[in-house]
Amino acid sequence: MKKAIGILVIAILCMAVFSPVLMAAEKGYELKAGAVSVKEVLIENTGKRVILRLESGENLEGTVSRVGDLVVHISKIATREYYDAVVRIDRISAVIFKVRG
Repeated sequence: MKKAIGILVIAILCMAVFSPVLMAAEKGYELKAGAVSVKEVLIENTGKRVILRLESGENLEGTVSRVGDLVVHISKIATREYYDAVVRIDRISAVIFKVRG
């Protein structure tokens, strides 16, 4: 009887530990049907923290503040506390953002 209770307790603990991990793995980013542009991805992430990979190879991490037709305003730049940036959208090769956790 004690052995069965011990196994049950271990099973419950395993479920408690691994359930959030499994639930988080289910979520992710789904690319919308049709051609999605970098601009549309930036608009979806307005107010969120992103990393922009620029054509030059440089990474720029910050919060998407506003997205225009040709440029995006990035505020609260990582490692540069008092700086913002305006980046040409056509110079962005990737937008990296958090979708899990």
